[in-house]
Amino acid sequence: MDIATLRANHPDHWKLATAIRALAMDAVQAANSGHPGMPMGMADVATVLYRNHLKFDASAPNWADRDRFILSAGHGSMLLYALLHLTGYKQATLDEVKNFRQWGSRMAGHPEYGHLEGVETTTGPLGQGISTAVGMAIAEKSMAARFGKKVVDHKIWVIAGDGCLMEGISQEAIGLAGKQELDNLIVLWDNNNITIDGRVTVSDITDQHKRFEASGWTTLACDGHDPADIDRALTEAKKAKGPVLVDCKTIIGFGSPNKADSYSVHGSPLGDAEIALTREVYGWGYGPFEIPAEIKAEWEAIGSKGASDRAEWEARLNGLSAAKKAEFERQMAGGVPKKLASAIRAFKKANSEAAPKVATRKASEMVLAAINPVVPETIGGSADLTGSNLTKTADMADFMPDNRKGRYVRYGIREHGMAAAMNGLWLHGGARPYGGTFFCFTDYARGAMRLSALMGVPAVYVMTHDSIGLGEDGPTHQPVEHLAICRATPNTWTFRPADVIETAEAWELAISAEKTPSVLALSRQNLPTLRKTHTNTNMVAKGAYVIEEAAGKRQAIIMATGSEVEIALKARDILQAQAIGTRVVSMPCMELFAAQDEAYRRKILPPGAVRVAVEAAVRQPWDRWLLGERGTEKKAGFVGMDSFGASAPAERLYAEFGITPEAVAEKVKSLL
Repeated sequence: MDIATLRANHPDHWKLATAIRALAMDAVQAANSGHPGMPMGMADVATVLYRNHLKFDASAPNWADRDRFILSAGHGSMLLYALLHLTGYKQATLDEVKNFRQWGSRMAGHPEYGHLEGVETTTGPLGQGISTAVGMAIAEKSMAARFGKKVVDHKIWVIAGDGCLMEGISQEAIGLAGKQELDNLIVLWDNNNITIDGRVTVSDITDQHKRFEASGWTTLACDGHDPADIDRALTEAKKAKGPVLVDCKTIIGFGSPNKADSYSVHGSPLGDAEIALTREVYGWGYGPFEIPAEIKAEWEAIGSKGASDRAEWEARLNGLSAAKKAEFERQMAGGVPKKLASAIRAFKKANSEAAPKVATRKASEMVLAAINPVVPETIGGSADLTGSNLTKTADMADFMPDNRKGRYVRYGIREHGMAAAMNGLWLHGGARPYGGTFFCFTDYARGAMRLSALMGVPAVYVMTHDSIGLGEDGPTHQPVEHLAICRATPNTWTFRPADVIETAEAWELAISAEKTPSVLALSRQNLPTLRKTHTNTNMVAKGAYVIEEAAGKRQAIIMATGSEVEIALKARDILQAQAIGTRVVSMPCMELFAAQDEAYRRKILPPGAVRVAVEAAVRQPWDRWLLGERGTEKKAGFVGMDSFGASAPAERLYAEFGITPEAVAEKVKSLL
């Protein structure tokens, strides 16, 4: 539909949509940075969505049963910011709009979760939004099954662009959503055929309708500038079976006389002259950031129309039993049950006495068997490695279209999609997600894992086969640099437990975390129980602790993690037999140790002694503890990997790469 027809036939809609376009043009121009074209092109679709279909209340941004709206095409952030401001979200002030992309503004260049109410997830990297939304849709189905549709019954709406659909993660998400028949998920595709390099056709020939249909989706289409046609498509989408793609054919930079339908309006300000011309086309005779009071009032009425829905929902929530309502609120708030601590203590006591020799991946399964029955909101899964990651416990049924009470998701071979869905599970509320794959495949999940840390999503990444100790699968599967990568990521706890007790303590911290994701790097090979004296204290919470003290004068400190703690203890035996007093420090989580006060760190790593770190990985993260914290170059050494691994049984690999008790003892003696 052309502008003249749109203005003539839909004057009320036109005014509302044009307010979005004007704010987007003005904010990007003021910032001299941004993407005006997408908001200008999708303003009509967004107006129909918010006006006629989206269930929300601007005065209650965190209402549990609101529809979720995800702007996956995050570069078009001014579309979302304009909507939040116009509909009356308290934090989305006009001053914030004027300060778009500037220091201290809640309105960052791309939507950032936690900066501004109404932003449901961080959507910078393309494809993350649509993939995170799949997790939200799973969470909605799970919560509805557990608490009833009277209190959980809403949709997940997504606006995605051509770039979102090109990114490989989108296919992982689409396939998962189709398999799960998520009829609460509706994706509005901004089909404007423009990317930064020009027409989409310069790089892609995909028939998106056939692609989505092949993955189990319903596909619909509409003229993205005809409000009646948009409304028809969105109405149909809400009634369709399974997830829905609505192809919204739009013109990027709609109304710009010289830049519409071109890449020049994608990622740059229009310029004052072009904005003036566009205002004339729009018939918008107002100055920069000026929204007429009557138009703002109409938008605010849209923002408050959900108040009655929310009041009715609150009455239904209050109609639940006191216990069920309290449990609903606890799960939505993200707190953990009080029973968790006692379950972990009982587990530790039993296993410090039984002292099993098990791989830490098996220990993790044993701990989960204690956790899952007392934390009913855990939703686990694996990227097609359930039998290797050991992430499914006996009490867990599969989450499937015919069993929404199932708490185990079969993600398939989709590490990146799994990680993004885990973010969505948490962000929706009411779920504690964990998921497993091989540690080396964190490479495939990295984008979403980084967003977990950036957003403060306490997802738990169960990463098994953590070193060359996995053996015969060879160097493609043997992670050597991955501990360093995870430890280099801000706001991430990287746990590498040494035995069943440390594994239990790591799980207690990970499943209780409020704003920090965890990576559990777990062994394939069996490891002995090293902590045989029970303590209620969570020693892993300190990050590092003395697991064996020196006998006689302390001359050396050996630091280690995971499977190498056993090697460090055997090296100590060799050294102590030669009257070399040696302390062994287990360091299951460097991040938590770094967070301890100076007095504790000095107690664990006092000055003077030789220091040797041993880990079947690269040295890089160890230099702080070897050379800093009162250490010195001449008294520091490392036993580990400086290359990729090889294919052989684990015992042969450790011997060939020189990660043995004898090699550690010799390294210590060479530094004395």
